[in-house]
Amino acid sequence: MHESMPASSAPQPSAEEIRQIAAPLCGLEGPLLPMLHALQETFGHVPPHAVPVLAELLNLGRAEVHGVISFYHDFRDHPAGRQVLKICRAEACQAMGGAGVAAETLARLGVDWHGTTADGAVTVEPVYCLGLCACAPAAMIDDRVIGRVTAERLTREVRQ
Repeated sequence: MHESMPASSAPQPSAEEIRQIAAPLCGLEGPLLPMLHALQETFGHVPPHAVPVLAELLNLGRAEVHGVISFYHDFRDHPAGRQVLKICRAEACQAMGGAGVAAETLARLGVDWHGTTADGAVTVEPVYCLGLCACAPAAMIDDRVIGRVTAERLTREVRQ
């Protein structure tokens, strides 16, 4: 019933392109996170084939690199939609009707969690606190936090 947009058919960056972005960061203390952020900023995601490149540059196991990527929820292995809608799933928002807002919003957009609308416009992700508990339920569209949301407001705001 819920469909996600397939991974982008855009050409994937080469190992050399990944290396050019990551290698200058090798001298930093704890360089893996800055490398992952740089790749995601450049490509809109961390390409899966970046794992062996980063592992080689940092003399780490591939599992270690993959473990860091999978631990941090903001890293993606495929491009997100043009807008990212994050809906709070924490207790305060749930107590104020957040579960219903989330379910209705997902249904209206025709996606499930982590899914992207068929037109590539919106990716919906769960988050576990936006720090707006007093104005629950809360959501964030790109970098803009919104309190006291409804499904109608969320779908209207992402359709603008």
